[in-house]
Amino acid sequence: MSRPSTRLTFAVLATGAGVFSMLQSLIAPALPTVQHALHTSQSTATWVMTAYLLSASVFTPILGRIGDLAGKKRTLVAVLVTVLAGCLIAALAPSIGVLIVARVVQGVGGALFPLSFGIIRDEFAPAEVSGSISNLSAVIAAGGGVGMVAAGPIVSALDYRWLFWIPVGIVALTVLIALRHVPESPKRAQGRVSWGGAVLLSGWLVALLLPLSQAGRWGWGSAKVLGLFALAVLLFAVWLAAEARSRSPLIDLRVLRLPAVWTTNTAALLFGAGMYSIWSFLPGFVQTPTVAGYGFGAGVTASGLLMLPMLVAMFLSGVLSGRLEPRVGAKALLTTGAAFGALACGFLTLWHDAQWQIAVVAGLFGLGIGLAFASMANLIVGSVPPEQTGAATGMNANIRTIGGSIGAALTSVLVTGRLQPSGLPYASGYTHGWALLALLCLAATGAALLVPARRPGRPAEPRPVPGQTPAPARVR
Repeated sequence: MSRPSTRLTFAVLATGAGVFSMLQSLIAPALPTVQHALHTSQSTATWVMTAYLLSASVFTPILGRIGDLAGKKRTLVAVLVTVLAGCLIAALAPSIGVLIVARVVQGVGGALFPLSFGIIRDEFAPAEVSGSISNLSAVIAAGGGVGMVAAGPIVSALDYRWLFWIPVGIVALTVLIALRHVPESPKRAQGRVSWGGAVLLSGWLVALLLPLSQAGRWGWGSAKVLGLFALAVLLFAVWLAAEARSRSPLIDLRVLRLPAVWTTNTAALLFGAGMYSIWSFLPGFVQTPTVAGYGFGAGVTASGLLMLPMLVAMFLSGVLSGRLEPRVGAKALLTTGAAFGALACGFLTLWHDAQWQIAVVAGLFGLGIGLAFASMANLIVGSVPPEQTGAATGMNANIRTIGGSIGAALTSVLVTGRLQPSGLPYASGYTHGWALLALLCLAATGAALLVPARRPGRPAEPRPVPGQTPAPARVR
């Protein structure tokens, strides 16, 4: 990135996307503190995470499409202002209900990912696009790691509300810089927002993700869980039919059927299952009291520090992937990243009795996350028309989140399905969970091998969608 304006644009995009990614994981280690401070139950406190997940899943593809139609800068600024409002409400929240509402508002920030990728594709020179997307993906991946590592010290030194006050200041400054220095999109999609498609998409996503996140408490065989799953299948079928007939679909199904897109999305689903489960359950394993026969009895800060190798590794590998992608190709990087995830989970299945082993696992999985995040984004951006960038990358992020929900739900069943008299899980529950995650990451490696190869060194050129006239190249 050689031009000053390009560097500043990238800094704005990286800051916004990094803050949103950090908000995903920042509050998780502090949930017991929030529960105590707001005088609520554990089941209610978990809605702080669930509401954020559902909101991001709904708004990410919808606002990605709105950005394609109405202008990515305009939509980006609106999303940043919304995240700012959500953080401010959360910092001031007098009750758990208000905090949950604030998290719904913050979830709108999920659209920062597809909007940022779209702006990079529109504004950066062709030779800069792949490396910039890799660097941005590294920041997004590292943001989740920063949240896990920083939560403990912030809560210990200040208060859990500072988990939101700090982002308030950062996002406010980002909004001001974005207004002045981020250029508006030169390319716009034709058509309008399919609000019917948006409602149906929101409906089946919520009907799918809600029971996945709550089944541990409601029971997998409960009427609520089974009913919502059935509703998700029904709404998904209706959504597919409506999108296929629409003249201006929210998500062009022809794009999703492109070989490079559906194979990358499959890898994203499977790898996301492993990634989110490691983020969710590895800190809990480390914090388990030693009286359980395993674990290290670590506090929030100490468990965060054990995740530090993951933070460092995924940032470095994400940046490195931008240098490697022109030489070896995004497919090879995605395959390698998924394989690192499988190796890490396999190692964890066999060896988890010493803290250094946890640190090694964290580092290996961090390498996998950095490589996979960057390569997925590059594969999607390089395979779809410019006017579909926001919707396609938003759907990829969504599919990764859906995979994370499925993986976390399945791992939870294995870990908490049988408890000791003390109420703590048996070590075998975690071992079986790690083995499942190794298999999921191995399957992601297989899906990555199916991605059509693109000759290394060639700039990304979107493949034409059947029935669609290719957009003219932009003259620079």
